[in-house]
Amino acid sequence: MAPPKTQDRPVSSGTLYAALAYVLWGIFPLYFKLLHAVDASEILAQRMAWTMAVVLVLLALLRRWSWLSGLASGGARLWLTFAASAVLISINWGTYIWSVNAGHVLDASLGYFINPLVSVMLGALVLGERLRPAQWGAIAVAAAGVVELGIVAGAPPWIGLVLATSFGTYGLLRKIASLGPLEGLALETALLFPFALGYLGWLGAHGELAFASAPWTLRALLLLSGAVTAVPLLLFTAGARRIPLAQLGVLQYIAPTLQWLLGALLYGEPAAPARIAGFALIWIAIAIYTAEGAWRHSRGSSQASDAEAPA
Repeated sequence: MAPPKTQDRPVSSGTLYAALAYVLWGIFPLYFKLLHAVDASEILAQRMAWTMAVVLVLLALLRRWSWLSGLASGGARLWLTFAASAVLISINWGTYIWSVNAGHVLDASLGYFINPLVSVMLGALVLGERLRPAQWGAIAVAAAGVVELGIVAGAPPWIGLVLATSFGTYGLLRKIASLGPLEGLALETALLFPFALGYLGWLGAHGELAFASAPWTLRALLLLSGAVTAVPLLLFTAGARRIPLAQLGVLQYIAPTLQWLLGALLYGEPAAPARIAGFALIWIAIAIYTAEGAWRHSRGSSQASDAEAPA
């Protein structure tokens, strides 16, 4: 019998990395609600600064410095790619922090329901990825659910649109980027760090830095923002480089599902029956996609076993 195919392993690990990242992002409201006493702009700056610190520690522990020598020869494309990804992730972080602490967890979850559709669109238009008929069907059902959620909101879902487009485009840039997950995050945070440090210094000079007068528990939570940010981002970029954007798009429904449940059940944000109907449509889409993938996998395994069986 032939040995197992090793090329299947990166796909499996990529799926695991991405799914775990989305679970962590899904429970983010629990963390950011604890920081409600701090202005969203300071939380964003603290997050940038402490993420930089965490990344530097990881690079030192892993002795991953060789990539720095290639930055000078990377050309304008590398710098522009990571400058764009840094801007996009800062927009995404800032919008999300504000929406959670302003009581818009459900609106934020809507953004991440839309996000997979953006990823699928970018995968098809930019990377030329092809979807099977059942996958298109799943995307269509999910799109119907997203439209339902948007209609129920009664206004243009600008929070959701900003979150979806910023992170969907960020995912595309990180997938095609030449640096690895940790190195790429290091470069992004290095580009953002001077702005974060400058803003925190300005707040401190004007006596408006919450970190300076906050209780130790709140300071500890702000210090943890680096690890809270870095871990799921590293998992996400590791997964994004191993699996198609279409599969990444479906896995992304994990995060908004958890966020929606937290917003509706824990924080008591209004959840009309029509909004629940839209949520149900998205779960149906996930079921279709998952069932189709499982069926194809089992069919492929069965055919492989038949081919390997002795005559």
